[in-house]
Amino acid sequence: MHDTHWPHGAALIVDDEPGMRNFLEKALAPRFGQVHAAGSAEDGQTLVSAHRYDLVILDITLPGKSGLVWLRELREQGYGGEVVLITAFADLDVAIEALRAGASDFILKPFRLAQILNAVQQGMERSRLTRENYLLRRSLQSLQSQQPAELPLVGHSLVMRRLGDALARVAQVNSPVLLLGESGTGKELAAQTLHERSARAAGPLVHMHCSGLSPELLESELFGHAPGAFPGAAQARDGLFHYAQGGTLFLDEVAELPLSVQASLLRVLEERQVRPMGSQQKSPVDVRIVAASTRDLSQEVAAGRFRKDLYYRLQVVEIALPPLREHKHDLGLLFEHFVQLLAPQLGAAPLRLSEEDLAYLRQYDWPGNVRELRNFVERSLILGKLNVTALYQGPEPGASAARAASQHGGSSTTPATTPTTTDLHTLEKQHILSVLASVDGDKGRAAALLGISRRTLERRVAEWAAA
Repeated sequence: MHDTHWPHGAALIVDDEPGMRNFLEKALAPRFGQVHAAGSAEDGQTLVSAHRYDLVILDITLPGKSGLVWLRELREQGYGGEVVLITAFADLDVAIEALRAGASDFILKPFRLAQILNAVQQGMERSRLTRENYLLRRSLQSLQSQQPAELPLVGHSLVMRRLGDALARVAQVNSPVLLLGESGTGKELAAQTLHERSARAAGPLVHMHCSGLSPELLESELFGHAPGAFPGAAQARDGLFHYAQGGTLFLDEVAELPLSVQASLLRVLEERQVRPMGSQQKSPVDVRIVAASTRDLSQEVAAGRFRKDLYYRLQVVEIALPPLREHKHDLGLLFEHFVQLLAPQLGAAPLRLSEEDLAYLRQYDWPGNVRELRNFVERSLILGKLNVTALYQGPEPGASAARAASQHGGSSTTPATTPTTTDLHTLEKQHILSVLASVDGDKGRAAALLGISRRTLERRVAEWAAA
């Protein structure tokens, strides 16, 4: 069923007849968040320069510049919203010209209220589908480089129960949330949980990774831009705040934002309005912000790399996600979860985790956290056996026990849980160096196999080199 009310939408009526403007304003005011009216194309241009409109109802016959001429100018300026043309004088040639100029619909006066509302509804539905298609294409592109979050949160340990309780409480409010935790701890999943359990669940969840782009492209991605805002910006573009309207915007690795973009983000959070780059046009936004970082933002503030005022804006609610080494009792549940998730996708036979295997895995420190465990399960399913050699340079589970049993002339009933060394930091170093060696020192590939960021890998290697 299509929407008939658009509380986040804005409409502009341009008609030189006061009676028609009044009629349309009364019809649209209960259905849109904002409705403005103008008596000429020139006055309409002034409003369009200051505000963003999802829909324009435009009379063709106007004093001064005609509606058709102004419509062409609007499209040349990059306006991408819906335009419904109305006129009392038209023939087939005029209708064809209107459609060529970029009109979404064409209605003859006099018309009934139901006619104009139907045209409005169809236009707003096209606009909704355009936004959804953009977000779907963006999500599909991100799947090529990232693993999707899988609901629900898995784990019965005390720290995971506390995390679940905190997310359930915070989901009910609109305040910004700051998620802190090491790479691979599930910050994206936590953001998805907050969105799914909130009153905004019917709206979009838009993911923005804040690293790897220039300040200009970051601002364009977040806030949009007008034509000519920077070199290469040939056409107008809506930003992610527009696409997240009524939903949640997840800013991953927010500490990576340059200071100039931090200032623009702070302005949006304070004013609740977005102004695209190179434009004077402002539009209200209704978006909940969930930010995440692997860095301690208080330290980034102290180092001058993150704005203190933005930090306090984002830190209304702060939630720390525990590393896997702090809830190893959840390893069995997580392993089973990933087997059930990945085995059908890979067409592989499920693997069972024995108590001996589980005890062995608990010896490992999991520097890549849950993401590394997921990759470990995937590799094991592909190989058809528990791939413990990917974790340790040493005997597989049971080898120590078998050797001890043979030395004592009997069988062992005690599972072997101790690899060559039990020092977790040494085991972690052995594993990471082993993976690096297997890919000829390619840190990008090694980080992907380990389930950690390249930055984390380089930091570990630098620490060992300095030791």
